[in-house]
Amino acid sequence: MAIPDELPAALRDVGLRPLFAMTVTVPTVHAPGGPAGAERRIGDISGGGFRGERLSGTVLPGGTDWQTLRSDGAVLLDARVVLRTDDGASIAMSYTGIRHGPAEVMARLGRGEDIDPTTYYFRIAPVFATSASRYEWLNRIVAIGVGHRLAHGPIYNIFEIL
Repeated sequence: MAIPDELPAALRDVGLRPLFAMTVTVPTVHAPGGPAGAERRIGDISGGGFRGERLSGTVLPGGTDWQTLRSDGAVLLDARVVLRTDDGASIAMSYTGIRHGPAEVMARLGRGEDIDPTTYYFRIAPVFATSASRYEWLNRIVAIGVGHRLAHGPIYNIFEIL
């Protein structure tokens, strides 16, 4: 089947709705290594917070971020955290992502330096799971996030894709 020359308007753009901004604290990073081009690094997530119009709260301790350091300099992320909303609901959030940029920028990030977030690429794709009826809509959305790595851990701005 051929793709039509003129796509329907609904397929030409992607709409975004802000979901929340989230900070994550990563006090410890373990580096077990691995084969060249696929080395592992695991960050312990000790907490954090998130704030948005529709939900806000804290990131509970105990999450982890499993990273793969590729030979091309990119870092693949695979994280799991539990969010606790201000009204007491629990939400599981997992996300995969990628962070890459010029070698000198990535080296500075690795040293914990404050880097302009426009100088590198840092994106995530979160998925949510909850039994809390007031937040069950999270189970049925697709989300994306833009990240920035700070010395204590990342900050993300998360959006629902409409």
